[in-house]
Amino acid sequence: MDRRKFLTSTVVGGGATALAAPAIAQSTTKLVMVTSWGRGLAGVFDAAQKVADNINAMSDGSLEIEVKAAGELVGAFEVFDAVSSGQADMYHAADYYFISQHPAFAFFTGVPFGMTATELNNWYYHGGGMEHHHSLGEIFNLKSFLAGNTTSQAGGWFRKEITGPEDFVGLKFRMPGLGGQVLTTMGASVQNIPGAEVYQALASGAIDGTEWIGPWADEKAGFFEITKFYYTAGFHEPAAGLSLACNLDRFNELSPSHQAMIEVASGHANLWNMSQYLYNNGAALRRLADGGVQILEFPDSVWDAFEVATQETFAQYMDDEIFKSIYDEFTVSMLDSSAWINRSISTYRRQRDRVLS
Repeated sequence: MDRRKFLTSTVVGGGATALAAPAIAQSTTKLVMVTSWGRGLAGVFDAAQKVADNINAMSDGSLEIEVKAAGELVGAFEVFDAVSSGQADMYHAADYYFISQHPAFAFFTGVPFGMTATELNNWYYHGGGMEHHHSLGEIFNLKSFLAGNTTSQAGGWFRKEITGPEDFVGLKFRMPGLGGQVLTTMGASVQNIPGAEVYQALASGAIDGTEWIGPWADEKAGFFEITKFYYTAGFHEPAAGLSLACNLDRFNELSPSHQAMIEVASGHANLWNMSQYLYNNGAALRRLADGGVQILEFPDSVWDAFEVATQETFAQYMDDEIFKSIYDEFTVSMLDSSAWINRSISTYRRQRDRVLS
């Protein structure tokens, strides 16, 4: 038989099934992501879902992430233990919720008088921050990545105007992380309440005030329905990184391509979420002001008290080798980034706003 006729008959006519492409069965690896966020909570739950959606899309069905809101499998503040122990595969949260595990986790969300979102990304991706995150996480059987950023957090909502440091004495205030410890040093009664429960705590009088995130998320939360005193600049979280952490044993079982998908999806969510907040905050702040919210700044005496209490808070952890080594590198990177930003972007922005106003 003519060779060309044979090939034509087998491919076109289907006479020889041996040459047909074999069907390859694709197995699916399924991972459960628990979160510290109520389902649909503006921005923070979005970031968790963005990571999952991106992984699901990139893997073409070979790696599937199922997202659980706070309380659907474990509580908001129980996600760390659940993933560390292997009860769940990964979590999405703010790592400063877990400073009781190690105080250095605060650096990967935000610390008082710390980094802005840009400075945090500079340190994390180019100054050794990611390596510190991995090393710290591995102590607790975790593989950790930044996977969101709420950017600069507002100073918070108060039932009355803050005129001096003495107004914090006895104040029942919601603030997690090292910032909450600073307010405790100033005499406040600080509470750490999951985001989905903050509105009710403020409405019931269980707390006198709260910080949450910023104008867009705070507007969505409805705090303006309860109080009209809003401080837009806070000392506690000039950036607030969100983290994705995988159970380390589970992560190591994944293929290199699936591991890379998790890292890439987390990095994308970090930038996407940061832009989401910055895009929405300005318009939300205008709406709040138009609705009668008083947009305020803390007086200098309060900022000075924040700084003194911050130094006292940091001092109590400097004997911890991990905390101090991260603090030292974090601070050097922050000052280096700030030196250039102040000479370039800050100067440009000031002049731009001057000539356009």
